[in-house]
Formats: sequence, structure tokens, C-alpha cells
Amino acid sequence: MAAHRSGPLKQQNKAHKGGRHRGRGSAQRDGKGRLALKSLSKKVRKELSRVDQRHRASQLRKQKKEAVLAEKRQLGSKDGPPHQVLVVPLHDRISLPEAFRLLQDRDTGTVHLNEWGRTHSFMLLCPSLKHRWFFTSAKPGDLHTVLDLAKVADSILFLLDPLEGWDSTGDYCLSCLFAQGLPTYTLAVQGISGLPPKKQVDARKKLSKVVEKRFPDDKLLLLDTQQEAGMLLRQLANQKQRHLAFRDRRAYLFAHDADFVPNEENNLVGTLKISGYVRGQTLNVNSLLHIIGHGDFQMKQIDAPVDPFPLNPRVIKSQKDSSMAMEICATDPVTDMEEDLKVLMKADPDRQESLQTEVIPDPMEGEQTWPTEEELSEANDFLKESSKVVKKVPKGTSSYQAEWILDEDGESGGEDDEYDDVEHEDFMEEESQDESSEEEEEEECETMTIGESVRDDLYDEKVDEEAEEKMLEKYKQERLEEMFPDEVDTPRDVAARIRFQKYRGLKSFRTSPWDPKENLPQDYARIFQFQNFTNTRKRIFKEVKEKDVEGAEVGWYVTVHVSEVPVSVVEYFKGGAPLAAFSLLPHEQKMSVLNMVVSRHPGNTEPVKAKEELIFHCGFRRFRASPLFSQHTAADKHKFQRFLTADMALVVTVYAPITFPPASVLLFKQNSNGMHSLVATGHLLSVDPDRMVIKRVVLSGHPFKIFTKMAVVRYMFFSREDVLWFKPVELRTKWGRRGHIKEPLGTHGHMKCSFDGKLKSQDTVLMNLYKRVFPKWTYDPYVPEPVPWVKSEISTVPEMDMK
Repeated sequence: MAAHRSGPLKQQNKAHKGGRHRGRGSAQRDGKGRLALKSLSKKVRKELSRVDQRHRASQLRKQKKEAVLAEKRQLGSKDGPPHQVLVVPLHDRISLPEAFRLLQDRDTGTVHLNEWGRTHSFMLLCPSLKHRWFFTSAKPGDLHTVLDLAKVADSILFLLDPLEGWDSTGDYCLSCLFAQGLPTYTLAVQGISGLPPKKQVDARKKLSKVVEKRFPDDKLLLLDTQQEAGMLLRQLANQKQRHLAFRDRRAYLFAHDADFVPNEENNLVGTLKISGYVRGQTLNVNSLLHIIGHGDFQMKQIDAPVDPFPLNPRVIKSQKDSSMAMEICATDPVTDMEEDLKVLMKADPDRQESLQTEVIPDPMEGEQTWPTEEELSEANDFLKESSKVVKKVPKGTSSYQAEWILDEDGESGGEDDEYDDVEHEDFMEEESQDESSEEEEEEECETMTIGESVRDDLYDEKVDEEAEEKMLEKYKQERLEEMFPDEVDTPRDVAARIRFQKYRGLKSFRTSPWDPKENLPQDYARIFQFQNFTNTRKRIFKEVKEKDVEGAEVGWYVTVHVSEVPVSVVEYFKGGAPLAAFSLLPHEQKMSVLNMVVSRHPGNTEPVKAKEELIFHCGFRRFRASPLFSQHTAADKHKFQRFLTADMALVVTVYAPITFPPASVLLFKQNSNGMHSLVATGHLLSVDPDRMVIKRVVLSGHPFKIFTKMAVVRYMFFSREDVLWFKPVELRTKWGRRGHIKEPLGTHGHMKCSFDGKLKSQDTVLMNLYKRVFPKWTYDPYVPEPVPWVKSEISTVPEMDMK
């Protein structure tokens, strides 16, 4: 009987897998000695249910809301610093004394008056609202006072005119405040009740349209009666506070009082005692203190006197008339300090920050010893070996005969040589013909008489002719820079290889290498540089946020003893100017290279040249320096700009003390009449001395004789040696051709060039040369007081400068 054989369509079942039922031995054999994980390298993200997600979101909202409410309750409370309000009238028709009279209400609370020359201030204590305010004022024309007070103010109260809102001086002040960074602000209109009832509605509508340009979606409050003043105070107390980044991570205080104790050796220097409320962060006595406009100083000790403006003053039983507490009175904080004085901290010399701002360079650091005779002989042997050239020569050729044999590159056929010579002669003949024809041609000139305009003697007396000539020359240079960027005429009295000996050619500006440590100036030996600036900044900010610092807490009234302060600081304060001080983070007193991104202010039209002295407001600092301008790109090399352009943002590079961003930047230029005009605004980018600013110089030549891919170029150089010196540098044209120099022709700077295509007769041949530039060390922390801005002067001064 024949056996059954399965056909090709027989079902094939899968083999049984025994992985789930295998024993321990087989599992260990498959593992081959691998061990299990003891701990997870990453955190396990726990999947939350929808109910848990909602609960967590509500908890986060509650925490943020409680933080905002706690900040509101602390500001102006009995345990926190007074709510400092800066009052700025934006129009010359606004009456500042009338506004202060409405805010100084006896029914509201106790008022303590102070008068400091240019600024009027008072402290308002209101137990019913559980709040205390400190009101200061500044005129918008007094620029330094407005900006310094805005740096430390919790709120700004802008007073508007009912008809125009603000004038030109107020608009200029708003531009500066917006660029520096606005804290919490409130808008109040004064004098609208004085208008006829029919015109009040129209005035409000017109004013709302004007205000929308600067302050969109902001309400206008009235300030004409006591009731409206009370509503304004409640608005100031309950509104959400806006934060300024440069002051939230530093301790700062506004001087309510100052006293000066001169040293025994020198009366011009002494100890300055500043009294005020600590704000921002905890004030440590071992850190440095920066007084705005005067420099960095060390602190000796911090005292804790009695608060001269308590929200709930102690009641004296012997006082018969209890209504005396509600009267307007003037107090002397110095007498209260002497009654009960406690020393909080004294400086520890081992832990105190140093005042060293620069590195003292060692002149012998870069020196090297004279080489020995063995090293000189080794160097000579190496030069001899490297100078030897391997050539293919017939057998039996001596070394003397081999010197006369040309390489393969040097060999050339007779026909080609004859063709080159003929071509060279043709070039020279045509060149001489063109030069003779140019000498024969003469330009026809036309003369005309221009009649004199009517002379205004009164106007001419105000015009400075020398300043007008300088401004005209700047306008011409700026216009030439726009038309022919970076183009420079080759000098005829100095050889180009000497004039541009510090420049080099680059194959590609973007990709060609350039060592940032190469050929550094002597000033770079005086500055500090971070190994990693970003990591250092993160670490310091993390310590400020998490580390508990010992010192005076926020809200305490303290007296800070600042050592080695010149007497001019207290004279500045006694003269009526405000005094504010900021504590410095580690390393912020040291000099380095600061890079700031700025954009030109639209109200400024005068040309601003690089390396021209400008006035900087960088964060809480104010100084003078001569900056460099460069393009704001993501590459490793950045092209130098000769003028501050209006169409794009530029990077400003200066030598200045280290400041950790974020920080706002304002650039001012001092005019001949003493006023400061706003030039540009921006922010601090980085502290990086390795950021390379590369200056480009473009030499131009004209094609004289054009062949298919060859051309003779002239007027780029004027000597044969210069052509040979710059022969390795690549050429380009304005119409996109690229080429290089083949050889010089004659002795007058003509050269034969080859290109990747045929040139047009109207094309221009260019050569790009580059060198790295560095800023000038012109840092000066002392800025002179500007002349106050006046409405008429604001509108007339730019017109005079333009003519």
C-alpha cells in the first residue's frame, strides 16, 4: 500500500514559543551577564487623571494669586517699605502744587513734608487704608532726575492736560521712560472740571484718542477734588505691580536722609551715612554699593534706627491734644535715629567684595628668553631642509646645473610666450593712447551767479559756524557711506602695502577662520573675562533666588555707612538732587567688554559716527564712553558699521563694568548747548570680549581693457610692488563676477586680472580687505548734569542743527 504524501498546499503551523515558560537558566544564558537597572536615570512622569490635573491647575492658580496679593499687601504696609510714587506733570499748564494739595488731605491721614530744592516730596500715612505713600516729583525737562527716580519708584503718576495731554517736553520724557522700562503707572487728568460742561465730553474723547497712542487700554482718572484724590490713592494701592528686571535681583534704597563724616587725613573724602528703606532683595554689608552717577563703594556697617514714619505711631499719654497727630508736620529723622540705634551688621574684611576694577598687567608676562646657539643652529638646519625643492633632472646632473632647470609649472612653449608678449604690448599701447586722449579732453564748466538772501542778523548770531561745518561734513560722510559702503580711495602718497598692512583678505567672510585671541590690544590685559558667561549668570541668579543672605531685610529702615565717598556726593544731595543706591552682584564692579543691541530713536536725525563720545544709561549705571557699531548677526564675525543706521538694529561695543542682563540701554548725545538728546534705545546683549568686530575696506578699480575672461584693471593700485603684495587676495565686481590678479603690467599699478566671466565696461572691480577693531578705553563714570529741556528749545534746536 502506498504512503500518503502531503501536497504543496498543506497547512504549516507556527512552532511553539517557550519564552514565557522557560526556566531561570535559559533566561540567564540569554542575558549573558547583563545586570538589571538599580535606579532610573530620568524621573518617571506620572500620568495624572483628569480630576488630578484640574486640581493641580487650581492649586497653581491659587499660589500665583496669593503671591500677587502678598506683594500688594507688603508694599506700603507697616512691615514693608512705603509705596513710592513719582509724580510727573507732562504739560507746562499742569499745576503740581495743586495736585499735591489735593493728595495732602487731613482727613486721609498724617502728612510729613520735605523739600529738596528741585524735588518736592511728602510722606502720607493712612491708617484707615493700612497704607503709607511716599510722593516725589520731577519735571520732565530735568532728565537725570526723572530717570533716577523712575529706577527706584514703585509707581509713576502721570498728570495730563485736558486739551493736549502732553507737550513736546512730556513726549520726549515718555520716550526716555518707555526705553528705560516703566514700573506701574497711572494716568490722571487735571483741570477738566474747569472747562464748560458742554466741552468736557468732547475733551475726554479727544484726550482718549491721544492717549491711546502711548497707553492703549488704560483708564483716565480725574484729579480735581478731594474725592477724586481719594479714588486715585485707592487705585495706586490696589493695582498690580509691574517688575523691572534689573532691580528685582538687587537690593536698592532711596535716600531719605544723608550725613557726611569727613576723614581725619583728608576732608574731601569721608563716610557717607545714607538712610532709607531697603527694597528688592536683602542688603548684605559685605557686598558693594553703587551710588547712581558717582561710582562703586564699600560699606562699613548697617544700622537699624527707629522708623521715622511708622504707620501706627506710638501714642504718648502726656499729650493733651490728640488731634495733633493728624496735622501736617515736618519731622527730622536724624533726631529719631540718635534716640534708639542698633547695629545690624559690620563688614567682614575676609568676606567683603573687593573694589578692584581692572587687572594690573605684568609687562614681563609676554617676554621670552633669548634663544641659545643650539636652538639657532637647529632653526637654520630646519630652514635649509624646508627650502630644498625636489626636481626631476637627467642622470649625472650636478646641483649647480639643477638650479637652472625649471619645474613643470615654470616650463612654457614658445608660441604661448610670444602670444603673451604681443598681448602685453597691445595692452600698454592702448593704455598710452587712452591716457593721451584723456589729457586732450577738457571738461566744460558753466559759471552762474547766486543772489544773496535777506540776512537775518538775529538768527545768524545764534548759529555756530564751526559746528555747522562739522555737521555738514558728517552728513556728507554718511551719504557717501550709504552710496558706496566701505569704499576707500587708495592713497597716492603712501604705498598701499603700508597703508593697509594690518588688513587681510578672506575667502569667505562667513566661513573663513579668525582666531579671537590673535593680536589683542594692550587694554585687553586690563579687563576680566568669564570662561562661560551664561553659566555664571545662571548660577548667580540661582543663588539670589534660593540662598538665604544675612543682612537687612526688605522693608527695614536702615542707615548704611559707605566708606571713602567724596564730599561732592553729599553736596549733590544737599543741592536738591535725588540719591539712589543699588547693591552689586558678584563681579559687577570689574571692567570688561559690554555688547548692547540698540535701535536708532526715530526722533533723532543727526548722523552719529562710531567712536564718538555718547552717554550711556545701562540698567542702574550711567557713564560716558566711545562705542563701536557692528551688525547684529548670528555669525562669529560681525561687520563694523561707520554710522548708526536707522533701518536696522546694531550692536554697540564698549569698555564698561560688568552688568548681568537683562538691563535696558539708553544712548544720549550731548549737544553744544549742554542738552542731552536721545540717540538710540535697546538692551544689554552680553559681556563677551571675544566678540569680533571686523572692519572692511573696499578698494575699487576700473577695467581698462576687456577680453573674454581677462581684463586690465587700473586705479586700484599705483605701484607694481602693491600689485604683487595683494596678488593672493580675491577680486569681485559689483555685478557679481569673481576673479584674481594674474600679474602686474608696467610700473604704474596696472594689472592683468582673470574672471569667471566677461566683464561689462561699466562694471567696477573691488577688493575686500578686513581687520579686527577694538573700542577705545574712554570709560568715564561721571556724567555732567544736562541743561533742562524747554518746550521752545526742543522744537527749534533740531531745525538749527539740520541747516
